[in-house]
Formats: sequence, structure tokens, C-alpha cells
Amino acid sequence: MAADKIIEVQNIQQSFKKPDQSELLVIDQVSLTIHKGEIVALLGASGSGKSTLLRIMAGLIKPTRGEVLYQNKPVHGPAPGIAMVFQSFALMPWLTVLQNVELGLEARKIPAKQRRERALSAIDMIGMDGFESAYPKELSGGMRQRVGFARALVTEPELLLMDEPFSALDVLTAESLRNDLMELWHGPENKMKAILFVTHNIEEAVLIADRIIVFGSNPGSIKGEIEVTLPHPRNSQDEAVLQLIDEVYTVMTSAQLEKLRKKTRLTQKLGLDYRLPDVGIAELIGLLEAVDEHQQKGPVDLTDLADNVRLNIDDLFPVLDALSVLQLAKISEGDITMTPKGKELIEADIQDKKVLFAAMLLEHIPLAKHIVNALQNISTQKISENEFQEDLEAYFTDEEAERVLNTIIDWGRYAELFAYDYNTGYLSLEDVE
Repeated sequence: MAADKIIEVQNIQQSFKKPDQSELLVIDQVSLTIHKGEIVALLGASGSGKSTLLRIMAGLIKPTRGEVLYQNKPVHGPAPGIAMVFQSFALMPWLTVLQNVELGLEARKIPAKQRRERALSAIDMIGMDGFESAYPKELSGGMRQRVGFARALVTEPELLLMDEPFSALDVLTAESLRNDLMELWHGPENKMKAILFVTHNIEEAVLIADRIIVFGSNPGSIKGEIEVTLPHPRNSQDEAVLQLIDEVYTVMTSAQLEKLRKKTRLTQKLGLDYRLPDVGIAELIGLLEAVDEHQQKGPVDLTDLADNVRLNIDDLFPVLDALSVLQLAKISEGDITMTPKGKELIEADIQDKKVLFAAMLLEHIPLAKHIVNALQNISTQKISENEFQEDLEAYFTDEEAERVLNTIIDWGRYAELFAYDYNTGYLSLEDVE
């Protein structure tokens, strides 16, 4: 298989500097190989580092450690033969469809006549002929993404990298574009040798990929790999496809659940560096109630639960994280079981829910206790949110610190642990006038 290698990632590690000059580890010891003739899905929750890894492979980001080899040569910048399709379309609004598609060829100093011929061919290939003179503002989201595909394909890449190329589209448009991509991949005009795409959609990965790499988070790392041998075209309602979706879901949840179990065991040791999940109180209690509804015959299968409440993995995992850390539910082997504390919470009336939740926050979430202690130990019993933001920026990026703080403020206000004045940005003890 060595001769079939297109690109190889060797022990990649990626860190970013935080404001205090310490390092935030985003990707840790990732190694993978993409071979000729395969489509590979890099599957994981949003924020796990998948897009960063893709940009490293494309030569757009230099890794902190490790090496990327394309055609057995180190990648130190954008490499001829590798093209990338972005989630955000990334079209130049002042250029026409034809001019946008020609951009990559112009950068390579391809003669104008040849550039035009290849661009027109690529536009025709992705079904956009007739729109050559249109500007991006005239196009729908699906059409703009088709232009993004044409701009990548016009360079005749051996390896096509795609960063969640369908996630910004509605369901029907995404399905149509996926089908067109597969038709192109299997068609006689295809010059690509491999495709690697990032997604957080399990069904999408199963319908397209020959191999699925499951990516964990915090930091990003490979947690599993699944070969997909089902023939194309694949139907999302076929029993074999549904079984494989369930299998992939189990692998993903197993990786996530191991992290959750570890957090549960170490709850008393968690610190301010705990990345509080972005979950609303209504979501948390709502999922608990759904578990209660389906738990009559024992543990609830997470795949069935996600289907019943219509949650994708990006929405489900943070809620599971919160339930686990707060010890409202136990999760194991792809199942979830509500704890007595969880049962007590959902059966309590509105005011008792607040009291119970407050006790859980103080017991299990260090940041909640940190804020309450700080407020109790200052004579005014009022502190600006900026001070707590600075505390968190020692562990997170500015954006992530703000998100974590906003989440704990919402939780703390619900539990009536403290109050928050939006206009002044001050937190205060709940009983302060």
C-alpha cells in the first residue's frame, strides 16, 4: 500500500498561544494516511480540531510538531495537486462565477485562453453552465458552493480536501450536491485520486465515505476508524446503512463517553480549566425528561434517544457532558440511565428545581463555587464579569472564555446563586438589593 499513498500525516501536534503566553493544545499526536481511490471522512463534533488538521494538510497552517508528506515530499505551504473546498464558500463578491473559478489558475500563471477553457469546463462539470457571468449575490447557497467546487476542481487536483462543504446548506440542497459529487467521483472525467472531507454528520459520512476516521476533542485526536464496504449509491433508509450509522454512532459515543466517565470520576478534581458545555437549562432538563420517558424498560439507547429528540451529535454530546458531570445521568456502552438525583430534579417543582440545581453546581462545577466565594468575600458583594473573564483566559482563548462565562452566568442565574446586570456587566449575590 506504500505506493498508493497520496498524503501522510505523521505525529501532528498543534498548539496556539494564549494571552498569558501559555499554549492551548488543539491537536495531539495525530497520524493518518490517505490512499489512492478512496474517500475518507474525518468525523467529529464541532470544535474538535478537524478543520485545523485539514488546513495543516493543505499547507495553510504550519504544525507545531510533526510532518505532512504529500507524494512522499514534505508540505511546507500550498502544494500543487491539493485543492480545498471551504464551508463558507469564500467567493470574491466582486468577481463573476467564471472569474472566481479562474482565480486559482491565474495564481499559477496559466495563460488566459487555457484558463478560460478549463474554467468553463469545470463550471459545466458541476452543473453551473449558464451562470458564468453571474455574481455570487445572485446565487443561492447551493449554487455558491458549486462554484467553490468548480474553483477547486479546475486545478485538476489529485487530492480534494473539503471542510464541512454541505453544512451551510439546507437538507435537500446538501443531498443534491452530495449526489452530484459522487456522480463526478465515479464518472469518466474524474481526475481526482482521493477525497478527504470533514463532517459532524454521521449519516453524511456513511453515505459518502469508504473509510470513516472518528475524531475526538480537547485536544483533537483519532479515536477510531471504520471501513465502509457498502456499494454506491447508498440509501439512507437501507437496513445496512442504518446499521452502519448505529455502529459509527456507538464508536463516536464510546470515545466521548470515556471522556465523560473520566470527568465523572474526577468531578471533585475539576478546576477552572473545565470547559463548561454550551448547554441551556431547558435542553438539560428536556433531555432528562426524554430519558425518563423512555427508561421504563431499562437503559436508553443513545442512538434511539437522539432520533426521538431530533438531536445531532453536536447538540447531544454537550448535554451528555453536562448530565454526566452534574451526576444527573450515567452513560455507558452507548446507553444512558438517569440517576436518582436526575429523577429528583425532574420531579421537583419549579422552586425546588432551582434549589437542587444550585446545590449541584456548587458541588460539581468549580467555576460556580469560585464565583460565589469571590462575591461572598468582597464587601460590596458585586464583581465585574471582566474579572472572571480574565480568570478563564488563563485557560482558554478569549472567545471560549467568554462562552464558558456566559454559560455559567445563565446556570447561576437560573439557580439563583447570583444575579447579573446586563447593562453594567456586574455579578452580585442574589439577595443583594
